[in-house]
Amino acid sequence: MVKISKAFRASQIITMGDEGEVTDGLIILKDGEIDYVGPYDSTKVPEDADVVDFGDQTILPGLIDAHTHVGVHEDGEGWEGQDTNEMTDPVTPQVKAIDGINPAGLGLQDAVNAGVTTVNTGPGSGNVIGGQFAAVKTSGSIVLDELLIKEPTAMKMATGENPKRVYKEKDSIPSTRIGTGATLREALFDAKDYIERKKENGEDNSFKKDYKLEALVPVLKGDLRAKIHAHRADDIITAIRIAEEFDLDYSIDHCTEGHKIVDFLAEHESDAVVGPSMTSRSKRELVERTFKTPGLLAEAGVRVAITTDSPVIPIQYLPLLAAFAVREGMDRMEALKAITINSARIAQIDDRVGSLEPGKDGDFIVTDGSIFDLENNLERVFVEGHEVDRSELPKSGKSRTF
Repeated sequence: MVKISKAFRASQIITMGDEGEVTDGLIILKDGEIDYVGPYDSTKVPEDADVVDFGDQTILPGLIDAHTHVGVHEDGEGWEGQDTNEMTDPVTPQVKAIDGINPAGLGLQDAVNAGVTTVNTGPGSGNVIGGQFAAVKTSGSIVLDELLIKEPTAMKMATGENPKRVYKEKDSIPSTRIGTGATLREALFDAKDYIERKKENGEDNSFKKDYKLEALVPVLKGDLRAKIHAHRADDIITAIRIAEEFDLDYSIDHCTEGHKIVDFLAEHESDAVVGPSMTSRSKRELVERTFKTPGLLAEAGVRVAITTDSPVIPIQYLPLLAAFAVREGMDRMEALKAITINSARIAQIDDRVGSLEPGKDGDFIVTDGSIFDLENNLERVFVEGHEVDRSELPKSGKSRTF
């Protein structure tokens, strides 16, 4: 089979990989996969490939949001498009994001139009264990299975206000933080016991498999990370305490009061998905939210991603959230990592996306300057080497990054 080659040149390529920043750079793709990235060299351009020259513009990796509900919680659909929380049982590890994502909804379209080429999306935080996340491309097909990068990427868990509020209204456990902790431990304990019973029974056909517990087996074995919703400092510490009790691989998602326990998070080598910080103080957990948090954590050595938690903040404002973090002290390159390679690493999809390196997917954006500057424009978006048609964007003036 003949591979289709494409070549792209720009005055600057920020790879977010080993090549770093390349002046007068070249990217060569073969069948949508990066074959070469580095300084421009005409001898490296395949004979069957024309070079698309972007002149003095900049090429960046496609942006990634490591924590969203895009496609699962549809915009403008009300109850019909709200499939985020199966709040009939506080423990639902068996539910899968892929059964609720609508690729034809506005969420994926808004994402790719703004240069967000990958989202890690899944259930919300109404339950103590909410279910399985999936990483998907935001353009390329109306068939979800053709957009999947990895499924599942994580098991959603939650501490704090949300599950206690949901089940207080149902007059059942967990209606308190202590009840949430007990419910999470019980589910993990049952799954651990289930693994032992499976091992003891071997191939015995009389052993009845439990679908819910089966879903937790890879979490207990360390093959699937726990994605733990925690805002308040005490809830973050509880999440880490329980994760370490059961030797889980985990990330702390939201981490709103992470700035109060920076050293603790660094000491425990916790990944932090921070945000959404551009919200009202709609509940007690958010009273101390600040755009300083991601910068303080990154400075301490914590691996940080920045999230919109879309639809809480519309997905198209992901670069804006990173820009606010820069304004509040975050290093510019760390902020860029937080919406590219760090997001990919935390979602464990960095073998495919997050940086421009040989062997990875040809997902990239073209800008006329820093994406943190509101005066600059997002010019073009490519997913696996195919340019995304953004013709439905407003025709007056250039399309904006934010």
